[in-house]
Parts: sequence; C-alpha cells; structure tokens
Amino acid sequence: MKLADSHCHLNYKGVAEVQADVLDRARGTGVVAMLNISTRESEWDAVIATAEREADVWATVGIHPHEADQHPHVDTARLVAAAMHPRVVGIGESGLDYYYDHSDRGAQQVSFRSHLAACRETGLPIVVHTRDAEDDTATILRDELGKGPFPGVLHCFTGSAELARIALDLGFYISISGIVTFKSAQTLQAVAKDLPQDRLLIETDAPFLAPVPHRGKQGEPAFVADTCRFLAQLRGEDPDALADTTRVNFHTLFAKTLA
Repeated sequence: MKLADSHCHLNYKGVAEVQADVLDRARGTGVVAMLNISTRESEWDAVIATAEREADVWATVGIHPHEADQHPHVDTARLVAAAMHPRVVGIGESGLDYYYDHSDRGAQQVSFRSHLAACRETGLPIVVHTRDAEDDTATILRDELGKGPFPGVLHCFTGSAELARIALDLGFYISISGIVTFKSAQTLQAVAKDLPQDRLLIETDAPFLAPVPHRGKQGEPAFVADTCRFLAQLRGEDPDALADTTRVNFHTLFAKTLA
C-alpha cells in the first residue's frame, strides 16, 4: 500500500522527541505523504521546519478552536502571510468545539471565519475540527462559501449522516480516523461505508486515537494502514485500491503538495 496520512501532529510532546523513529515506521508501512497539523501559533515554526526537512511531510498553519481565546491577534492577514511558505499546503485546524468549550464560542466563531477568509484569499483548503457544533459549523461554512469558494475537509469525522451530506454538497472531503475501528463506532461506520470514493481521506490524528489493534498506545502515522484495511473491509473494497484512492484524493485536495 502507498498511503497518505491526511492529519497528524508530528511536533506534539511524546512524538517530537522520537520523530525520526515515528517517520521511519510510517514509511515502513507504506506511508508516502503526511500532513503535519498546527493548532497554535507557537507551533508554526516547528511544524514548518519538519516539513522543510522531510520531503514527504507538509504543514498547515492554524488555531484550534480550543486555543481561540488565546489567539485573538491571529487574523486573516496573519494566516495568509504564514501560508505563503512553500511547504504550507492548508489552513487549520480550525472550527468549533462545543463539547469542551475551552474557548468562548463567540471567539471560536470569529477565529473560524478568519481562517475561512484566509482560505478564500489563498485558495488553500481549510482543515475543519467540529464537535457538538454541527449546526453552527454548517451555517458558517455556507455563509463563508457564499462570499467565494474554497476547498476543505472535515477531519476526524464523527458527525451525523446529515452533516456528511451537507459537507459533500458543499464540495468538501471527509476524513476518517482510527475511531472507525472502535466497537462503539457503529454510527460512524454506517456513514463511512457510504461515502463517495472521490471525497474520502484517511488520517491518524496522531498521537491520538490509535486504531484497533493499537488501542491504548500512542498513535502514529504508521497506524493509518490499519485504518485503511478496516475501512476497505467495511466498504467491500481492496485495501491497496483504497490506499491509492485516498492518497490521490489527498493530493487533489492539498494541491500545493504537487507543486
């Protein structure tokens, strides 16, 4: 299999210290592309430096909704400027998280709209985090897309079939993480089974959400192979073919990776 991990955090504590080994294991399982996601401004330099050093790793710049209260200064202009770097291929992760409410919901919404405006200006895709905020996420995406187009992906999808339909109608991709392998994820499995091939991505969200058979371990990009095999069986597809499809989709969405 030749795989793309569309969402991982290679500079998080616990991964950064053993990053070389993590990358070696990923490559050993057939991972040929990884997107290193930032969640706060203080990470941007390190995330980009990894992408500069590793030819099969790219970067995003963005502010996680948990961090919105701490980053009121990160506006559209700041995001656009950072996104000019040749190894930055997406903006995010950004969005809304009403499950934890670590940041004020109004601040989350302002930050999310700033990210979407930056995507509109740069043409880069938005990497969307949404949890317990489906209605507001859909409303903001529709509103901002009405001002001009931009591509995007709902990462680590755990939402409803209705949110999946809305995202697909908006032209977005949907990324499936190792959660799909969990016994408790029957609703997600039903959604993932029917997603169109040309809008499907897979990810690890490493170091989180290690799939079966790695539950309880620190997640890493190598595990995207396990998610791919599970998802292929769920969908009645060949694992190698699904790896190829999701890898092509990754490069189609994050088109700057081909530059």
